[in-house]
Amino acid sequence: MAGAGGQLMPGAARTEVAAAVADAHRREWAFVLAATVRVAGDIDAAEETVQDAYASALSTWGRSGIPTNPGAWLTVTARRRALDVRRRTATAERALPKLVSPGERGVDEAVVEGAGPEGEDIPDDRLRLIFTCCHPALALEAQVALTLRLLCGLSTAEVARAFLVPETTMAARLTRAKKKIAAAHIPYRVPGASELHERVDGVLAVVYLVYTTGHTAPSGADLMRGDLAGRGLELARMLRALLPEDPDVAGLLALILLTGARTGARLDGQGDLVLLENQDRSMWDRQAIEEGVRLLGASLAARPPGRFALMAAIAAVHDESGSWADTDWHEILGLYDLLLATWPSPVVRLNRAIALGFALGPAEALGELDALGAEPQLARYPYLAAARGDFLARLGRAAEARLAFEEALILTDNQAERRFLRSRISEPPESRGLPGQGESPS
Repeated sequence: MAGAGGQLMPGAARTEVAAAVADAHRREWAFVLAATVRVAGDIDAAEETVQDAYASALSTWGRSGIPTNPGAWLTVTARRRALDVRRRTATAERALPKLVSPGERGVDEAVVEGAGPEGEDIPDDRLRLIFTCCHPALALEAQVALTLRLLCGLSTAEVARAFLVPETTMAARLTRAKKKIAAAHIPYRVPGASELHERVDGVLAVVYLVYTTGHTAPSGADLMRGDLAGRGLELARMLRALLPEDPDVAGLLALILLTGARTGARLDGQGDLVLLENQDRSMWDRQAIEEGVRLLGASLAARPPGRFALMAAIAAVHDESGSWADTDWHEILGLYDLLLATWPSPVVRLNRAIALGFALGPAEALGELDALGAEPQLARYPYLAAARGDFLARLGRAAEARLAFEEALILTDNQAERRFLRSRISEPPESRGLPGQGESPS
């Protein structure tokens, strides 16, 4: 790479520029892309010009130095390129997906020059992009994939790894989703007040799915996908900045913080699963817990509290308990009753049954768990079988417990959880808990 005067840059300088571009990609991608879509009028064209801007930064910053505001530099560069492309292809513009309203399509140089991550229009642009990615006309899987690709800046290969599919499959899936945006004339805008609450809930569900997929990976060698969990947290923080008065957004961010605070204690030195019951609570992130509790207070001030606030409240009871023995299971049970009234899902019923077992005894839990065995949505859900195995073991019914753990093992693809379940199958009948115990209140 050449520096000022065409000289080759020293290795340290190249490393510094590369690190600055990588940091700007992580921090500013959503800002830059969201602002550029309005100029380009097309998602694919915007992506291309933004990628070009980042590539240009690698060489330009080496000559002129790293700008004070990298995001603003990238935004102006990308939008200039997008404007140039539109000028050169004006005759073909009628074929582009109409993502922006006619009143917004006349973008002039002054608008481009004034754009930047600190500009007044950027938060609204990011909201436009979020609501476009998470439009209910798209399948949930497509919403998550587009959110990872467009809001988080993951490459197609990285999104494919998140879904455990070949890159070609994911590339085709993303293309179909973008074509559907065009064909269905999905508008690039923030929903009006009449539909905002319903649409926000859909966005939050997508962000929560991104986080939970990272918190406990569906398959693979590692318990977690730290990259996805981190993206989920970033998206929740972004939404909090964009919608600071929304109690459900505050509830989701609180839930992610309060759940993620235990991350450092979830594995032992050999990489094996450590249950909540046995975790070293001194390893929990107290700063994250304090922030989560503050956000929870803001979210619970709304009446009635939403599902994310109630899940966060359950997580807070765990986080604020000095030990497993101090956990107030009756309070957790009451919170699950409220959650069921708000969000009557089979998984919530399962977690309530587990709380019931710790509050009132294993026999009470088993009755509930056996009834849940008829739920089609839980037919291949390993935590139902694992929960049954745990409570059977607590009742001394060792042979039945082993059968339940064997069933859970068949249904589990995460290798850390598989190692744990094998240990349960081979160990004496006394109980050691169950995977996921107290980890996810959903």
